[in-house]
Amino acid sequence: MRIAVIGAGAIGGLVAAYLKDKGADVILVAKKEQAEFINKNGLKIEGVRGKLSVKINARAQMDTPADLVILAVKTQDIEEAISQNETFLVNSIILTTQNGIRADEIVAKSAKGADIISSIVMFGSTYLDYGHITHNFEGGCIIGRLDGKIDDKLKEVEQSLSSTFKVSVSEHIKGMKWTKLFINLNNCIPAVVGLSMQETFKEVEMAAISIQLLKETFNIIEKCGIQPVSLPEFDIRRYVALANMPRDEAAKIFSNIMFNLSRQPLYGSILQSIKRNRTSEIDYINGEFVNLAKKNNLKAPLNEKLVEMVHQVEKTGKFLSKEELIEAVTK
Repeated sequence: MRIAVIGAGAIGGLVAAYLKDKGADVILVAKKEQAEFINKNGLKIEGVRGKLSVKINARAQMDTPADLVILAVKTQDIEEAISQNETFLVNSIILTTQNGIRADEIVAKSAKGADIISSIVMFGSTYLDYGHITHNFEGGCIIGRLDGKIDDKLKEVEQSLSSTFKVSVSEHIKGMKWTKLFINLNNCIPAVVGLSMQETFKEVEMAAISIQLLKETFNIIEKCGIQPVSLPEFDIRRYVALANMPRDEAAKIFSNIMFNLSRQPLYGSILQSIKRNRTSEIDYINGEFVNLAKKNNLKAPLNEKLVEMVHQVEKTGKFLSKEELIEAVTK
């Protein structure tokens, strides 16, 4: 398949580099300055697979059709990305990679008649600078259609991506997206204090906030009748168990998990956006549960507070100390 990756951040840059290294016919669509830099210097990847440097054709927008378009921009940037490249999207398969559950809906509205396949990314990566990305930890990619159908195009996408990551095809990707949303819930906490996952959650008091967040969110989806589905590499029962434990006991376990997640500093997607002076996807992660609670006459005070705090950091550029965060959410 001829592949175009739109977005040269942590996910798009990493996927494009690995595809190119395996001989795929791939172009990378990035912002003008990024594209110019990458054309001159290539993509540099470091991390769990060692170091990799590849030359790749980068462009400010698509100028030729592609069989598969991997949409690797943040959810809030989907409409702009589609608008800039819509001429060449008409007959393409569009693969969404975003966190949250809104990406496919936005693509369907922005690219009328688009053939959409959804994906869940389970590997960890960090954008450092133009063309420079850390691959923090391994993980596969789950693909599927929201209606659960498995067809030849889905299998063709699986085959095209399988040279770079372990790819699973699922009939239950909609329920799996809710599970991935739970995994991303705690990204907001390091974003408020401006630290890596490891630096943030080595403190059990910070991990305790995540557990409280988990308890609140599980309560919301349970009352709304939403059934998250386990991922091939993540059993949702692990989070259910943590949510049902006493908070302090669960916090110690969570702290240990997050501290040992990656040898390299791991910065969540929300903080990575803030560090690039971009708006984050907070409204599509924790904000999703705030909206869900409101629609069902429920309360989500901790999620709501953390969404407000992330927006404040986005606006001011000033991070809080751990002590300030703890005090703010325990009032």
